[in-house]
Amino acid sequence: MRLISDAGYSEVILSASAEELTRLATAVAQGDGIVRSATSPGSDALVGVAVEGTDGPGVLIRRDAGRQFLVISGDLAGRAVLANNLREMATAEDGGHLHVDHFPGHHYLAEGSLPLVVESPHGGMPTGERPTAG
Repeated sequence: MRLISDAGYSEVILSASAEELTRLATAVAQGDGIVRSATSPGSDALVGVAVEGTDGPGVLIRRDAGRQFLVISGDLAGRAVLANNLREMATAEDGGHLHVDHFPGHHYLAEGSLPLVVESPHGGMPTGERPTAG
């Protein structure tokens, strides 16, 4: 897995194999776990994703600059939606990417969530419909 913190767009870009995305989806669903990045930390790279179950409301995605981690925390219902979206991206064989962006009234992302772009392990743009942030 590779996590690039794109300061220019205030987002994080996550590239991972299907197995790594599935492992991350499982951690998100369970509300506990750390999935480490295979790359060395640098000025724009994060060392992994830490998942924390909380009472919510919703899911908050943030950067922990001190530990150089992307942190995903939130309630069970919101984490379940995000975990399902990650699993769909892991199994979508036609490529593309998933934008996980908060907007007012978003049904599972908490206000203040950092935008996340999850790239397909199969690359490129899809030939059919792309998974959405649900």
